[in-house]
Amino acid sequence: MRVVLGEDLYLLREGLARLLSAHDFEVVAAVGDGPALLDAMLEHRPDVAVVDVRMPPTFTDEGLRAALAARKQVPGMPVLVLSQYVEQLYARELLADGKGAVGYLLKDRVFDAVQFVDAVRRVSGGGTAMDPEVIAKLLVHGSSREPLGTLTPRELEVLGLMAEGRSNAAIAAKLVVTERAVAKHTSNIFAKLDLPPSDDDNRRVLAVLAYLNR
Repeated sequence: MRVVLGEDLYLLREGLARLLSAHDFEVVAAVGDGPALLDAMLEHRPDVAVVDVRMPPTFTDEGLRAALAARKQVPGMPVLVLSQYVEQLYARELLADGKGAVGYLLKDRVFDAVQFVDAVRRVSGGGTAMDPEVIAKLLVHGSSREPLGTLTPRELEVLGLMAEGRSNAAIAAKLVVTERAVAKHTSNIFAKLDLPPSDDDNRRVLAVLAYLNR
């Protein structure tokens, strides 16, 4: 599996490259600034790109903007954002473009190699990998708007877990409730948000995130 890595800190970039290589990924490019990241993504068309948000030259949002630019030219190119920050505007644009194969993890909440590698593989396979804190910030950002504001606290909690990519069974286990209860909550969520229900977890997540970006 071919990976392009965008990270401006040398030690972290090298560490990530070694970690990925140790788990049978081929790091075809490891770069330290936004323009180089965009060039590498378009040149190599990787199976997944792991990108930081704040990179040179301005250390604002170059990494995320490079990912968006690459996905405009290569729709659906898998991108996993790995950052200390949640850049809401560009994050929502990335997550809600309808193409899938996206993720957003916070560096200080990646606790082991298994968690990280699983996220990389999930995104490369067309799925999603969302940190709960990222989802919480997106939910808070839009929770005052109708009809999202009509959701109950429990429905908002279920919505956040759905956006992480969890199945109904996983949500039930997390909340210590029955799957039937979760199914009822998800049905209510889709009805209130005017979104069609689906058994496909990835489509559910994309639909919810697309709604949050409206």
